[in-house]
Amino acid sequence: MEVRALTKYVRMSDKKVRDVARVIVGKNANEAVQLLKFVPRKSARLVGKTLSSAIANAVCRGMNAEILVVKEALAEQGVAFKRFIPASRGSAHPIRKRTSHIKIVLTDC
Repeated sequence: MEVRALTKYVRMSDKKVRDVARVIVGKNANEAVQLLKFVPRKSARLVGKTLSSAIANAVCRGMNAEILVVKEALAEQGVAFKRFIPASRGSAHPIRKRTSHIKIVLTDC
């Protein structure tokens, strides 16, 4: 059986989150939580919160938390907030503040 957790509109680029998400794929869920505590990046905290939510979803469905394995950990591109910064000679340059969606799927096999 599979369970999943999804965190949407995280204010961080999907490229930065994807680097951390790749590390936990295939690992035991409890092992992955401990591993993420020692990664010194903001994206590790965000992925850790989503992973903890997925584990809580599994426990709520009656699954054993000790045998859960991370099947997928994806960081997909979300919407980009469009802002402008003043530039020389009265012009403006666009800035894209990127967001991402974090999806974690756990399985018990």
